[in-house]
Amino acid sequence: MRWANGYGVIEHSSETRDRVRALGARLIAAGRTTEVDAYYRLLAAADRLASAAMWAVVHMTYARRMDLSGAPLPPEAFKATPEGHTGGSLNMVPAFVGYLVANAITATTRSWLMGQGHCVASIEAINALTGDVSAVQKGRYDRSEAGLSRLATDFYSYAIDGNGHASVPLGSHAGPNTAGAISEGGYLGFAEVQYVHMPLPGERLVAFLSDGAFEEQRGSDWTPRWWRAEDSGIAVPVMILNGRRIEERAQIAQQGGSDWLASHLRHNGFDPFTIDGRDPAAFAWAILTAEERLERFAARPDRRYPAPIPYVIAETVKGFGFPGAGTNAAHNLPLGGNPSNDEVARQAFNDAARSLFVPSDELDRAIGALAVHGKQNRPPESRHPLAFRHPPSPRLPEPDWTRAGSPADCAMHALDRWFVRLVDHNPELRPRVGNPDELRSNHMGATLDRLRHRVNVCEPGTAEAVDGAVITALNEEAVAGAALANKGGLNLIVSYEAFAMKMLGGLRQEIVFARRQREIGRQPGWISVPLVVTSHTWENSKNEQSHQDPTIGEALLGEMSDTARVLFPVDANTAMAALRSVYGGRGQVACLIVSKRDMPHRLDAETATRFVEDGAAHFEGVPDAADLQIVAIGAYQLEEALKAASRLGRHGHRVLVTGICEPGRFRQPRDPIEAAFTAGDDAVAALFPPDLPRVIVTHTRPEPMLGLLRRLDGGPRRTTALGYISRGGTFDVPGMLFANRCSWAHLVDAAAPLAGWSQVDLLTPAERDAINGRGDPAHLLISTT
Repeated sequence: MRWANGYGVIEHSSETRDRVRALGARLIAAGRTTEVDAYYRLLAAADRLASAAMWAVVHMTYARRMDLSGAPLPPEAFKATPEGHTGGSLNMVPAFVGYLVANAITATTRSWLMGQGHCVASIEAINALTGDVSAVQKGRYDRSEAGLSRLATDFYSYAIDGNGHASVPLGSHAGPNTAGAISEGGYLGFAEVQYVHMPLPGERLVAFLSDGAFEEQRGSDWTPRWWRAEDSGIAVPVMILNGRRIEERAQIAQQGGSDWLASHLRHNGFDPFTIDGRDPAAFAWAILTAEERLERFAARPDRRYPAPIPYVIAETVKGFGFPGAGTNAAHNLPLGGNPSNDEVARQAFNDAARSLFVPSDELDRAIGALAVHGKQNRPPESRHPLAFRHPPSPRLPEPDWTRAGSPADCAMHALDRWFVRLVDHNPELRPRVGNPDELRSNHMGATLDRLRHRVNVCEPGTAEAVDGAVITALNEEAVAGAALANKGGLNLIVSYEAFAMKMLGGLRQEIVFARRQREIGRQPGWISVPLVVTSHTWENSKNEQSHQDPTIGEALLGEMSDTARVLFPVDANTAMAALRSVYGGRGQVACLIVSKRDMPHRLDAETATRFVEDGAAHFEGVPDAADLQIVAIGAYQLEEALKAASRLGRHGHRVLVTGICEPGRFRQPRDPIEAAFTAGDDAVAALFPPDLPRVIVTHTRPEPMLGLLRRLDGGPRRTTALGYISRGGTFDVPGMLFANRCSWAHLVDAAAPLAGWSQVDLLTPAERDAINGRGDPAHLLISTT
């Protein structure tokens, strides 16, 4: 049996040989394969592909070209400045090749996810060798000497075009140009909390995870808590346990290695087992064995949750197969020197490359044995189900609009009622609600009663269910990950505004990947995901300043506004219109900053819809007749603006009050994609007359909002901005507004010098003493009329 002899640096332990032999017997007994010889030919082909891919990976780090004769490379063939996450990429090669073999053995294209996106060289090398490259890479990278040399030259070439974009379809991390990639994986830890929520029923996923990332997001321990056979596909986590991070041993290695990890995983409900992480066959066996175990559990009519999720621990050394393996240097540049100018390093490279080299004819036969997609009538791995998510457009029910004259209402209650109707109108779209803890407190009680907390054992009399769709844990990253991962369904994330900041890394990873897809002309197809932040800065005044933080909206406004939307509804109708707008989009993350206290109704159905569609609307006054404009961003800010306008109007001053729902629509666009999303000059001029002095009052800090709205800024003598100035504490709402100089009286005071009005009569002496720090703020609660 040729496979048993191994190939190059790849050897097969007696344990792996026994496991592979037993797996073959099971496959034959189950009728899943009839040819034992074909089974072992696939495994032998995998050894050769893995060896060739490792050879390609080290060339991508160090060399300017690849020589398919296998001859030693001379000094001029090496890069002057080598770069690459070499050790991790070498470790990922056997893993990804094992995944390919598992697919070929069972005639099934599984989805894949790689948490350690910096190991992209492994995927790109294998894709180039097999020919399964992305559309933009086709014709550039293949297994010819020229194609592979371009792959090496392009890797870390830092090439940039005149528009500031990368001019080669290859990056340092997994990206939209990486065939089959669905996540950059640049921010370690998010694959771990997302993978269990990704596959829909009938789908299969292999998630390659990092032992370093194990330290990052411990929410991954809860995978058995969330998986359900009834609404989830098969997910197989595979940890590459190489024992090292960048500068030292990983925490797992420090605490006892694979034995300690297996004990930890069993304690958290997993069913772990260890394999040889240097052997592609071991990975193929592990994937198929893990699936068998989980399928047996799912088939049991008496199954009880949590499910014992099989967990593959792939033991290896960092940088296996190349000098420097097992050292800190293996993370990036394993050789002690630069082969372009160091003879010792060059000799070490060439000696190691010789042991990994596979002659072209032998490699062609191996790839031919694995290239069975057509015969098996299945898509290539680059087109796995998760890579091209495009669920049907949701049916968006008409909101139960609140009529003018109705009592003040809570915008969060309105969202809650509408979201339940949305779920009921779309039973084919799997719902996921990410909830750090306080869904009912945040006035989403109907959603909680309809979808329920997902638990393993229900507590009587509570809104809990084994099949609940509300993923609740006091770990913002983990619950946001549940919604972001469910790209085949309907999603919602609800959080206190201040604590949503802990979700920012995960949100940004999704935003960046989706935006880069747009840049290469590949529109992301998943239904946009709203993050509703409430109990926000201005109304969480009963708590301390830790609960008063508008940074999440400010941070997301820094991203490209066509992909990261930030909306400020002002009442129940505008909140429902905003949420409906989000679910009508694709490939966007949208942050809705929503009040949970009762607020007056300001817009009817038609004007609320237009407010969201246009991004802004006039609430009071006539543009052509106004002497001053107050621009309000946020519900409480609008109320103070209207009070200020009333006081100024009493003194004969004509004020235009304009609310902005989506500030990103009025920014100076930074590229053509964002320009197509933002308002044109005529629309901006209609909403914000260019000659008017202007006071901007914003939910956020004033400085970043003023910078964003540069198109509205007439300079310091014509425009001023008020907002959160990082003052807070245990205050009531008027106290928060006063402390941050955002009360109606502060707006009046700011308006007068811009418009050239006398300040003497606009405020009473007591009111003026209050805003100047000499009087009682309670005087500002007196009627403004």
